[in-house]
Amino acid sequence: MAPSSEYAKPTAADLRAAYGKTIPDVLAPGLSVVFCGINPGLYSAATGCHFARPGNRFWPALYRSGFTPRPMLPQEQFDLLAYKLGVTNLVDRGSARAEELSPAELSEGGRRLARKMRRLRPQWLAVLGVGAYRTAFAERAAVIGAQARTIGPTRIWVLPNPSGLNAHYTLDRLVEQFADLRRAVIDRSVS
Repeated sequence: MAPSSEYAKPTAADLRAAYGKTIPDVLAPGLSVVFCGINPGLYSAATGCHFARPGNRFWPALYRSGFTPRPMLPQEQFDLLAYKLGVTNLVDRGSARAEELSPAELSEGGRRLARKMRRLRPQWLAVLGVGAYRTAFAERAAVIGAQARTIGPTRIWVLPNPSGLNAHYTLDRLVEQFADLRRAVIDRSVS
């Protein structure tokens, strides 16, 4: 069944109050893929939902690449667990832009994320943003796609940031990148 309604749009006061707020992880042991954003934007922090800002292409890319059988809304984020998918962030605190985060925060976020992945052991960790991945994991030469680094048994894949502000990737190009990861997930589960 397709989603039928959206949450109330945050007011300007809601967005101002969202600075520094956190949103819950959508995680469980043994997932196929954990998608990791950089940090919650103010819209996401205000609503409590990952990738909630209108114009963010995460949810459409997830569906169009075949990860979910139907389009989903951000407020359905916990339904991802039924598809063996999860969502978390490198840095927990909400901000207007990822550029507000310090390299030290991203590095600490990478260490915290690695601890989560060692505990939960998903098949893949997909970090959404190559620049954030490079900083968080001190991998200056990382590019989009599968990485040589692993966290225990968890393989790492870097995807483009799905934010509407990322003009380098159209939705169609994002879908291609997400589909490449999906094929890797299927290939690994067959072998």
